[in-house]
Amino acid sequence: MVYMRRRDFITLFGGAAIAWPLAVRAQQPMTRVPRIGWLVTGSPVSHRFSLAAFRDGLKALGHVEGQNVSIEYRWAEGNAAWLPELAKDLVHQKVDIILAGGSVGAEAAKHATSLIPIVAAGVGDLVELGLVTSLARPDGNLTGFVAAAPETAAKRFQIIKEIKPEARRAAVLWNSASSNAKLEWNVAKEFAAANDIGVVLYDARDAEELRSALASIPQSVPDILVVLNDPFMFTYRKIVADAVRQLRLPAVYGYREYVDDGGMISYGASIADTYRRAADYVDKILRGAQPAELPIQLPTKFELVISLKAAKELGLEIPPTLLARADEVIE
Repeated sequence: MVYMRRRDFITLFGGAAIAWPLAVRAQQPMTRVPRIGWLVTGSPVSHRFSLAAFRDGLKALGHVEGQNVSIEYRWAEGNAAWLPELAKDLVHQKVDIILAGGSVGAEAAKHATSLIPIVAAGVGDLVELGLVTSLARPDGNLTGFVAAAPETAAKRFQIIKEIKPEARRAAVLWNSASSNAKLEWNVAKEFAAANDIGVVLYDARDAEELRSALASIPQSVPDILVVLNDPFMFTYRKIVADAVRQLRLPAVYGYREYVDDGGMISYGASIADTYRRAADYVDKILRGAQPAELPIQLPTKFELVISLKAAKELGLEIPPTLLARADEVIE
């Protein structure tokens, strides 16, 4: 029989106790947390609803920020000219995937990388922009969710006309550098011409031009205002809604966020819904799917949102037929 001295036993056992967890750690390497690059034209304030929707979408799929996924935020703060450098920085940081907001965000991301997967949300026609070859099969590193629906520009004109049927003069606020705003203008001017409404265009491509345009609107003495959609105008929507309220001018907008920030009425696709749905593609790509195999998704949710408070401030009464069609009425 072989006896082991107590000192030898302690040494052997102690050595095993140290070696065992090291061996286990060697067999079970630490899991790397995926990093999502967030690239948008706006700010944490202007895109608060979009970000909340995206986080909710991720959470529903088991991805919780700060736990098993991280987000690298890049905000252009309303200056689209910053987007290319912000996109390059995300590429330099070697994020696993980029969530690009708006058409200009998608363009900046696509020009910055042909390798890192990109999921775009709240964008316009990606085929027309030349960022993908087709909706069904993007055939590249970018896919996403469209929010633009230029045909809704006529619908918005019709809605504001229902509220103020005697309107004969309209101011149209737009960003002439926006591809989507150009498409909406083509639709809007046809409706205006067919309904004998004179239109004056007010162009704004940056913050200074926007303030100047808003200050100039009263000169044409418009009866109504129609705002055309693009990421720049969306980012500065609070400034727009506040100025229009001071002008006491009935206005219609393309996205419900304008009403959340003080506007009277909106009709269009849901921006937040595209960000929530984008989380699904982010999840698929993190699990191994290729963007080229994920078709571009068109908007599926359109909302008519009405603020009775804003209407009352203008002394306007919303027709019952319009209220009955509303998806949401804010008292």
